[in-house]
Parts: sequence; C-alpha cells; structure tokens
Amino acid sequence: MITLTSAEMNAWIAGVLWPLTRILGLVTAAPLFGNASVPVRVKVALGVLLASIISPAIPALPAADPLSMAGLLILVQELLIGVAMGFAMRLVFAAIEMAGEICSLTMGLGFASFFDPLTKGRSSAVSQFLALIATMAFLAANAHLVLLEALAESFITMPISATPMSSSAEWELAKWGGLIFSAGLHLSLPIVAALLITQVALGILTRAAPQLNIFGIGFPITLGVGFLVIVMVLPYLGNPFQVLFNQGIETARRVPRMAATAQPARAPTPPVRAVPADPLADVIKQR
Repeated sequence: MITLTSAEMNAWIAGVLWPLTRILGLVTAAPLFGNASVPVRVKVALGVLLASIISPAIPALPAADPLSMAGLLILVQELLIGVAMGFAMRLVFAAIEMAGEICSLTMGLGFASFFDPLTKGRSSAVSQFLALIATMAFLAANAHLVLLEALAESFITMPISATPMSSSAEWELAKWGGLIFSAGLHLSLPIVAALLITQVALGILTRAAPQLNIFGIGFPITLGVGFLVIVMVLPYLGNPFQVLFNQGIETARRVPRMAATAQPARAPTPPVRAVPADPLADVIKQR
C-alpha cells in the first residue's frame, strides 16, 4: 500500500506550482506567447509542459507550505519575476509600434487608425504593419526559443526562495523602458527625414507658385513619398530588429540577476584577474 505524508504532498505541489507561476507570468506578458488571439488553454498547456520539463532541473526549493503565508508570498514573487521578464521583451515591440505611430503621423495617416482587438487600443495601419514584420523576424531569428532559454536560466540565476527580491530589477526595467523611446525614434528617422525634405520642397513650391493648391497636391505627394521610403527601408530593418531582440533578451536575463542581488550566491564567482601594475606609476611614486 502506498502512503503519502502531507510533507511529501506539499513538496510535490510546490515543485510544480512555483515554477509554473513564473512560466505563466512570462507566457502572459511576452510577445507572441501572450497574444490575445492565442487561447488561454494553449497558454496553460504550454506553461504546464515547460514546467514539467524545467522542474526536475531547478535547485532545491524552500521548505514552506504552498498554502501558508510564506508560500503565497513566494507565489507572488515568482509571478512578478515572470511578468517582468516577459514585459522586458514586450517593450521591444512597443518601440517598433511607436516607430510606426511616428511614421503615420508624419505621413498624414494619423486619421487612419482603428481599434485593435489584440492590444485593446487604438492602432495605426503603419504601426500594425511594422509589428507584423517584427513578429515574422522574431520567429525567423528563433528569438522565442532564446527567450525560453533565458527563462530556464533564470531558475539558476535566481532560484525559488523565500528571500524577498531586490528592487534593482524595477530600476533595470525603468531604464530599459526609457531606451525604448530613442529606439522608436531611430527606426522612424529615415521616413521622418525624407518627409521633412518633402515638406520643405512643397513649401518652396508654394512660395514660388501661390496659385497651386498645396492642400490638394501635398497630401498625395506626402503619402507617396512615405510609402516609397518604407518600401526602400524594409530590406534594411533586419539588423535593427535583431539588435533590439538581443537587447530585449539580455534585459530579460538581467532582471532575475538584479532581483537576486539580495539573495546569497548559489554558484561560485569566477576568479578576478589581477590588473598588471603600471611601471610609470611606480616611477612617479619613487620620485
């Protein structure tokens, strides 16, 4: 007859519940995985599958009852870590969508906006087009697999523990969010520069020939130049997208590392290489 104690049952439940919470947090917030068009059952099934694969390889879990106050705090902490990692990658797509918004406003397509059921908000046509291009590049570069690898690595860099995580992870996300605005501006800069030159040329043309209807000819010219520059820029967007994906994944890796600074280190640190002495400094000291 097989008998199970309550301690063994709690250990088994905690061994699946706590890793599953971190995984589901990333699946909910990360791009592609957390898309609203993906059914909830598929997300939960993916989380359970990943938890069953990762759970046997994670370090020892804290001896806490999953239903106690300490266990619930660990559960909330794991959820925050997973959401923070997924949100770090989601900010990359936010930068690309911001570049599309800037292009739309500069081209005069600000009125061509619609309600996006995926993001539950207003979105422009150019923004959605660049987001689709970024999604295909994300899949083509296997960045979704690298993100899952970073998730599995996070259980080593920041093991499941009852120790509260450090607030350095929040500051890391805040800094990464600030860089998103510059990234969106850099992506849209070629179109903005081309349309600025177009607007200057139209202004000179209007000044030289006042009888021309600038509102009648300016809008089609601006749209045509904008779409032409987008077609010319598309083949060169691969490298900027790849750089953004790498930076987003690296930020997702740093979040658990920064959050684990308050916890004791589990792995030995590499030896520090001695800096060679400067002979010029020795001579100055002797004098």
